Amino acid sequence: MESRSRIIKSHRNRKITMRVIPGHFATNHSHINYCLDFTAVKHTNTMAREAAREMAAEYSNSVPVDAVVCMEGCEIIGAYLARDLARAGFHSLNEGSDICVVTPELNSNGQLLFRDNTQPMIWEKNVILLLASVTTGKTVNRSLECMKYYGGRVVGISAIFSIIDKQQDIKIHPLFTQLDLPDYRSYPFQDCPDCKEKRKIDALVNSYGYSKF
Repeated sequence: MESRSRIIKSHRNRKITMRVIPGHFATNHSHINYCLDFTAVKHTNTMAREAAREMAAEYSNSVPVDAVVCMEGCEIIGAYLARDLARAGFHSLNEGSDICVVTPELNSNGQLLFRDNTQPMIWEKNVILLLASVTTGKTVNRSLECMKYYGGRVVGISAIFSIIDKQQDIKIHPLFTQLDLPDYRSYPFQDCPDCKEKRKIDALVNSYGYSKF
């Protein structure tokens, strides 16, 4: 499977890359024709720093930010994003601010929650929601519902990859879009053309990686 992979460079910053593998893959919400591997951008110091710099530029001179809420293993990017938004010399309303970086817990029922000790970082605070990918919109919707429940005001959504421009009237700022991977497709299970052709699934995937069959 990995022999089919290739590297895609972001149209926004050629130093930011992701690995893509064509095939037949299943997620919790859909079937897709590419496995998107974000390992390098999420877990290497240099690329995570570049990714955060690009994301921070979207929020210069916009609104104050109190917290970055990281989903899907994006904590390293989130820490750099908070640093860039608050650093001196960056054209931002957040210069010198102490911006929190926090991740909700996923309980056994699949619900997102913040414990009592982290809830004050969200309540009545301006929040940037940071995700790995936005394709069907289900994960971002669940995240937005969580922020609303805990009293957070989502002032922006950033993602490594998104095929959706906005969700619930909030603009999404991705590093990679369908312009970078024009033939990317996501299907409901019942509409998947590979399933109809009885092609076996190559791997189960989520934003953390993949597990081959």
